[in-house]
Amino acid sequence: MFLEVFPEILGFILTTSGWILVSSTLHTDYWKIASLYGTVINTNALYSNLWKLCVTDSAGTSDCKGFPSMLALDGYIQACRGLMISAVCLGFFGSLFALIGMKCTKIGGSDKTKARIACIAGVIFILSGFCSFSGCSVYAFQITSEFFDPMFMELKYDFGVALFVGWGGSVLCISGGSIFCYSIKRAFTKREELYNYKDAASHSRTSSYLTGQAENITRPPSDDSKSSQTKYFERIV
Repeated sequence: MFLEVFPEILGFILTTSGWILVSSTLHTDYWKIASLYGTVINTNALYSNLWKLCVTDSAGTSDCKGFPSMLALDGYIQACRGLMISAVCLGFFGSLFALIGMKCTKIGGSDKTKARIACIAGVIFILSGFCSFSGCSVYAFQITSEFFDPMFMELKYDFGVALFVGWGGSVLCISGGSIFCYSIKRAFTKREELYNYKDAASHSRTSSYLTGQAENITRPPSDDSKSSQTKYFERIV
C-alpha cells in the first residue's frame, strides 16, 4: 500500500515545496543587485524587485521607494508580475486538487476519479512551474541584455537570489506535477489488467465447458449400455 501512494506523496512534497519557493520570491527584495564595477560611490548596495527600488548606504541604512505607477513601469516588469502571480494562484489550486486526488485521502470518490483529479493537479502544477520559470527568465534576460549592451550607460545589475529561488521552485513544481500526471496512467493500467484477468477467466470457463460437452458427445457407449440395448430388442422380438 505504501509503495502505491509513495509517488503521490513525493509529488505532493515536491510541488508544495516549489510553490512555497515561488511564492517567497514575491516578497524577496533581491531580484537584481547593482553591478558596481569601476565606480566609486558611497552606497554599499542597490537592489530592486518587482515592487520597489532600495538603496543601502555604507552605514547599513536602507531606503526603499515603491514604483509610482503600474502604467509607467517597463513592460518586462509588468509581464513578470503577471506571470509570478499566475504561478502562485495556479499552485494554490493545484494543491487543493492534489489533496483531493491523492489515494491517501478519503475524499474524491473512486480510484478512477481520484486519478483524474490528481492528473488535473499535475497539469496545474506544470503550468504554474512554467509561468514562474518564464517570469524569472524574462527578468533575467532584461538584466543580461542591459549588462552586455555597450550602449547602455545607466547603472548595470547582476542576478539576485530571488531569480535562483524562482527557478528552483519552478523545477520542483514541474517535476512533482509530472509525477501526478503519471498517476492516471497507473490507474488505467491497473484497470486494463483487471479486465484482462476477467476476460481470461471467462475464456477459461467457456473453454472448459465446451471441452466437456465435446467429450460427452464423442464418448463411445460402454459395453453395459450395448448389452442392455441388445436384450431390449430381443425381448421385443
